[in-house]
Amino acid sequence: MTYCLGILLPAGLVLTSDSRSNAGVDQIAQVRKMTLVTAGERVIVILSSGNLATTQAVVTTLREAAGTGDLGYDLHTAPTMFEAAKMVGAKLREIVDRDGRYVEPYGDVGASFLVGGQIGGEAPRLFQVYSAGNFIEASDRSPFLQIGETKYGKPILDRALTADMTLDQAAKLTLLSFDATMRSNLSVGLPIDMLRYEANSFSTANFVSFDRGNDYWNELRREYSDGLFAVVSRLPPPPPA
Repeated sequence: MTYCLGILLPAGLVLTSDSRSNAGVDQIAQVRKMTLVTAGERVIVILSSGNLATTQAVVTTLREAAGTGDLGYDLHTAPTMFEAAKMVGAKLREIVDRDGRYVEPYGDVGASFLVGGQIGGEAPRLFQVYSAGNFIEASDRSPFLQIGETKYGKPILDRALTADMTLDQAAKLTLLSFDATMRSNLSVGLPIDMLRYEANSFSTANFVSFDRGNDYWNELRREYSDGLFAVVSRLPPPPPA
């Protein structure tokens, strides 16, 4: 299992993934779930969840096709982020069709992706690609999309995320969403990879990884826990029967 989150704001995008791959209690590894494809005024970020062999086949094939001129799968030729999401969905269908009958006796071949970024001439956009290869797009009314282990990290986003947030504010909420997920589900784990993409920057310079020894990550968790306990302590008790 994994957890990936994308947030779309007027200021840009916050795209985040964990690094845990779990094939059993004694088969735990760290695998990067974020792939960056850049070229000129083009930043495309792919976050992946699901069968690791499937996601790696999709991402590696698309990465190797980038810049080759293959109109079907070259992300450098996609005129819009919508077309980039279509390429990811089409490649996913191709891999599932190729491998599905061999994998299904042993497990689920399915995978899902978040595809976010910006291509020159349009605003930043964010899509969720389902296992069937079809996809939906985030909007100002539904500004975040999740894949993987989503339920534990969703409540704080529903409660606190607003469209006028800065990227830094959304990044703090994102990390708290991951903290809540990791506290409740061992199949999500560090390091956490995060890109805060500023609209029209066409830069991936604001990328950071948080691991167990990261001072900011540890301070954020500690201060949030202390603050939450303080708020609960101040609340009035329930009325007597």
